[in-house]
This record gives sequence, C-alpha cells and structure tokens, in this order.
Amino acid sequence: MNPRPSPYIDNGSNRLRWAFTNVRPVKGGTPAIVALERAGVPFTVHTFSNEIAPGDHGYGKAAAAAIGVEESRVFKTLLVTLTGGPASQAVGVVPVSGQLSLKAIATCLHAKKAEMLDPKVAERLTGYVVGGISPFGQRKASPTVIDSSCLAHPTIFVSGGKRGLDIEIAPNDLIAVLGAVTGEIGS
Repeated sequence: MNPRPSPYIDNGSNRLRWAFTNVRPVKGGTPAIVALERAGVPFTVHTFSNEIAPGDHGYGKAAAAAIGVEESRVFKTLLVTLTGGPASQAVGVVPVSGQLSLKAIATCLHAKKAEMLDPKVAERLTGYVVGGISPFGQRKASPTVIDSSCLAHPTIFVSGGKRGLDIEIAPNDLIAVLGAVTGEIGS
C-alpha cells in the first residue's frame, strides 16, 4: 500500500491535520479532500460555522474572518467560459480581497474572451455549491489559473468542497496537484 495522508489532531493548534501513513483515508470526505489524499500532498482542514451571513462581502471574506487570517491568504474559485481559445471553460483562483480580471484570465489561456459562468452551470460542472466550490475534485477538469499573489504566502486557503470547510495548502502544492499555471489575474 502506498503511503497516504490520514487525519490526526495537532495538539498545538487543536486543528485537524494530515500526515503520511499507511492508514486508509477517512471515508466521507469531500471530493476535494479525496483528491488531495490521492495526490499525497500535506494540507490542513479548517472548519468553521457557515452561519456567518456573507452579505455583500461573500463567502470567502466570511471564511477569512471565521478562520482569523488575512483576506489576501484566502482564495476563491471562479469558473469562466472562454471563446476563441483551446478550452471552453476554465477555473480562476483569486484572493477574496479582489476580483477576477476576465481579460487577464483569457490572455493567460490564449482565448479571445472570458465571461463568468452562470452559477447554476458552475455548480453542475463542479459538483459543488456556490460558496463551496473547490479547485480540487471537480466533476469536469478544466484548465486552471491561480493568481500569482499566492506565491507570496507560505500557505493559502481554498474551499474544501462545502461551505464552512477550507483547506490550507502550500501554493506550489496547489499548482502541482491542479496542473495549474499562475498569472496576474486578480484585480
């Protein structure tokens, strides 16, 4: 059996962490967690109350407040439709403190134009609900661009596949697991 990550409680932070052992992964994880377990990269799961009313600030900013980290370290996953390029859809991962530049993501993916994907279509394509869309474990794999600001942090946070669940991961591991590219796509 190949080493796989398994959960343990880190007594120093009292958070669920993952370590490489020969123990089978916990059943019932989100597709995002399962994908990361299969990839064999270290990550930390953070859970928080998703009863925080996102209001005008959105789920990502509410997550940053609940976890207690700067908004620049929490990234949201957005889906776009592309025209005039090799792919029809793509994923953009940007800090919750900013917005996705449609022109920049189109340029990164050699497309003429990018538009935000309808939220219902995004839910159908990914298998996740809005506010909990993870870049990992999506039903349909799409080209992914991550804002290059992620490289300024030792770890960043992305959705774990449901509201109230974020994954802390090193940016280089995020890029490697997703086969993503980086670009200045946030504004």
